[in-house]
Formats: sequence, C-alpha cells, structure tokens
Amino acid sequence: TELTEKLEEVVMIWTKQIRQVLVESKQIRREADDELEHWKSRMSSFNSLLDEIKSSRVKKIISILQAARSKTLKQWKELDGSITIAANEAKDNVRYLYTLDKFFGPLANASPVMMEHVPSLMSTVCMIYCTSPYYNTSEHMTSLFLKITNQMINTCKTYLCEG
Repeated sequence: TELTEKLEEVVMIWTKQIRQVLVESKQIRREADDELEHWKSRMSSFNSLLDEIKSSRVKKIISILQAARSKTLKQWKELDGSITIAANEAKDNVRYLYTLDKFFGPLANASPVMMEHVPSLMSTVCMIYCTSPYYNTSEHMTSLFLKITNQMINTCKTYLCEG
C-alpha cells in the first residue's frame, strides 16, 4: 500500500499538470493571432503529451494502480480521454486550415479589389464548416472570420499607405 500511495501521488501530480495544460491551451486560443500556427503548436504539445502518457514508464505505473484498484484512475482516464480529444481536434483543425492557407498569400498581396479570391475562400470556409467534426462551432468560425477580415483590412491599409 505504501508503493500504491506513492504512485497515486505521482499520478495526482501528473493530473494537476495535465489539467493546467488543458486550461492554458484554451486561454491561449483566444489570444492567438495566427490560427494555423496556434493549432500546429497545440497539435505538437498534445502529441508530445500523448507520447509521454503512452510511454512504458507511465503504462507500468497505471498497471500497478489498476491492480491495486486505485480510485485515482477514474480522473486519469478522463484526462487521458480529454488529451486524446484535444490532440485529434488540433490535428483535424490543422488539416482543414491548411486548405485555407493557399488563400492568405494572394489575399495579403491583392489590391483592395480582392473579390476574385473571396468566392473560393468562402467556399473553402463553408466546406470546413460542413465537414470538420471540431471546427464547425460558432466560436471557431467567428475566430476564423475575424482573421480573414483582419487580413482584408490590413491589405486595404497597406494599399492606402503605398498609394
């Protein structure tokens, strides 16, 4: 039981650290300037965390606690699921945002009469909204439209300053 208690303490520390990572990733989400870079960074962080959770060291500790019927495992399993969902969301969002990336270069370099790019851009945004299991929320779409609008405004400002 002494070993079990020590291992439970370790798992509780991990649980606290993982919860902190989840909370921070949501806070950073609101402040991110570049949507694609935000999700790439988040994907990298959560994939690293998943790799660590799947390491043989962690698996051994979890196996020992399972054999001891530890109550800390319920929280651990919930967090493991949350991390897996967050990693899948980030991976999926990166994949979808890459489809928009081809529009941002032309949009940034266009004149204020950028209408030729808008229909295909909106069609791609619509495809993301309709097919993405994670990115089709009003929060994500609002953030994405904010980025697109800001890019259009910056393009207009640059055009005015150069003209």
